[in-house]
Amino acid sequence: MIKLNDITKSLLRAVSGYEDKEFIGAYNIRQDGECAARKSTDNIKITAREDGKSGIEVHIKPGTKGESVYIPACVSCGNVADLTYNDFFIGEDADVTIIAGCGVHNDSESESFHHGIHRFVMERGSKASYIEKHLGTGSGKGDRRIDPITEIELKENSYLFMDTVQLGGVDTTDRKTVATVASGAKLVVHERLMTDGEDKATTDFVVNLTGENSSAEVISRSVARGKSKQKFISRLIGENVCMGHSECDSLIADEAVVFAEPALEAISPDAELIHEAAIGKIAGEQLLKLCTLGLTQEEAERVIIDGFLS
Repeated sequence: MIKLNDITKSLLRAVSGYEDKEFIGAYNIRQDGECAARKSTDNIKITAREDGKSGIEVHIKPGTKGESVYIPACVSCGNVADLTYNDFFIGEDADVTIIAGCGVHNDSESESFHHGIHRFVMERGSKASYIEKHLGTGSGKGDRRIDPITEIELKENSYLFMDTVQLGGVDTTDRKTVATVASGAKLVVHERLMTDGEDKATTDFVVNLTGENSSAEVISRSVARGKSKQKFISRLIGENVCMGHSECDSLIADEAVVFAEPALEAISPDAELIHEAAIGKIAGEQLLKLCTLGLTQEEAERVIIDGFLS
């Protein structure tokens, strides 16, 4: 274990609610590619991987209710390449919260990145909420990069809610999520994303609705400013009696570019799949109304953006 530095503590406050004291529940804190702190509970065991890869396994006992596990990862300096493999095994009828989050701070000329590969195995009837925040900070010209890959297996009647937020400052992100949803199971994903300057962000969802009465909801809201570029790809594949909904809403300003590609593939004639995509600028009448209440245009834009991303 290693001592948390001040930059890591600041990032942890932003991405995981750290309060300069031990998290309540199980936790694994990662700093600059190493484990800085770890704790298990009676119902949630966190262990190092045994396959030689960097990362952890999180085993949650069947029937565990109301407990949380924290797995934040922070990069506090330049020239750090952090790759980790984290596997989660959620037992039958468990109902837990997983708080992730990644912060990358870079004051150097060299790139720093965190590449987290997460795998979720949700057993029959289990439930989990996965909360993930990403943030980039620092004044260096080196890239701050965060590339998460998430693989999800939802077994019968299980439920996973994913709330992912990019708070800003991340120069490059490539986010991939692949899910398989069994009978009676449900996946809900809410993504919120902010880019500015020369930032680049790609989001790629593939959801396989394989089981009878399986369902999925994938909703992305984003704001693109400056000369940033965003790409949203969402593919719902209905292989059975199922329901799927994909939605992408983006606000665009300045010289930013947004590309949306929602796709539906109905293999079963009983699949019900819907997609929606909308891209537009901040409405002038909204700005005018707020400005008449005494706000500057910059303040009015912030109010509108905050409301849109909330």
